[in-house]
Amino acid sequence: MKQHYTSETVENMVYKDNPLLALIPKYESFGGKNLPIPVLFGNPQGRSKTFSNAQTRGSATNSQITDFVLTRVKDYSIATIDNETLEASKGNPNAFMEAATTEIDGAIQALTRSLAIGIYGGSDGNIGQVSVEPTEAATTVITLKNADSVTNFEVGMMINIWSAKSGGSQRNVDGSTTSLEIDAIDRSAGTITFSEAYTSSGTIAADDYLFVEGDRGLALSGLDSWLPSTAPTSTPFFGVDRSVDTTRLGGVRHDGSSQPIEEALVDAASKVSREGGKVDYCFLNYAKYAELEKALGSKVSYVDLSMNAEVGFRGIEINGPRGTIKVVADQNCPADVAFMLQLNTWKLYSLGKAVRVIDTDGLSMLRQASADGVEVRYGHYGQVGCKAPGYNARVSL
Repeated sequence: MKQHYTSETVENMVYKDNPLLALIPKYESFGGKNLPIPVLFGNPQGRSKTFSNAQTRGSATNSQITDFVLTRVKDYSIATIDNETLEASKGNPNAFMEAATTEIDGAIQALTRSLAIGIYGGSDGNIGQVSVEPTEAATTVITLKNADSVTNFEVGMMINIWSAKSGGSQRNVDGSTTSLEIDAIDRSAGTITFSEAYTSSGTIAADDYLFVEGDRGLALSGLDSWLPSTAPTSTPFFGVDRSVDTTRLGGVRHDGSSQPIEEALVDAASKVSREGGKVDYCFLNYAKYAELEKALGSKVSYVDLSMNAEVGFRGIEINGPRGTIKVVADQNCPADVAFMLQLNTWKLYSLGKAVRVIDTDGLSMLRQASADGVEVRYGHYGQVGCKAPGYNARVSL
């Protein structure tokens, strides 16, 4: 297994369909209890054309420095393989790997999808919202508020529904059942179906939030946390009161919803340039990417981006106030939002590889304690960090 699933093989599987996850800089030595990211967001103000005023303020002010103290979050994905399959392929390494590959590949991809979605999301971990209360029926059909978020869901997922991202109340379908397994997905319609009946006692309502069971409040603090849609309040974020300077500590916000998409992106990049940043990448979902491509028409200019010989992406180049900006489509990016980033201000910090087999004891496969089979454990221990939030923008489209 170690020869078949080399670190390079796993890395290519993880990054090939997830542009931001592939392109964001990595730091794979996030050990210890936490990791401080120092940010200088203001200079001392001992300046005046009158010496006495400069001297007074020079004694009273210092450089404005703070630390985002990152802590890791955990994520796991486990593949199980029945023992009969393994025994039947014993003595034939190729047959053994063929028998094991489907389940192991699936476990890697499940963890990858969670990580790729989480980089864009917030620490609450929601992966979608309810559009309207379901109708009473033998099964519960949820229409997603944004149909594009259907890519976050898979058949077999266990889902919990809550009235709010944090706090609030947990919803149910019949007065008591709160753990719901996805039985079917209509990706064209943007609906997910649970086998449980929805009755008059059900409490699901419009704008409720959907979470994978066990994820709520335990997710990565991704772009949605670092660059929130509204100016951050005094609530500490990794120990920092961002209300002191909501732009330098919480990013640039631009409402481009009433503008042509290409104008919205350029205007947002201009705001970042005013703050001293240099946007070099823009990430948006496929629908908005297509909208930009159509708007540019014959003026569209493409660029090919490669991480290595096997992993690459095609994007569109647009001119920003401080150079060209590479616009990349990413299915994990929320709808109606573009994230314009100075990419070298970001890192995915992790303890070891971002997605790795958990084999601290040297065993890649473990015998199951209560079943006739083995399991392979993959995990992620890490966090997203930014050393200059004010050099990045969130654009409402």
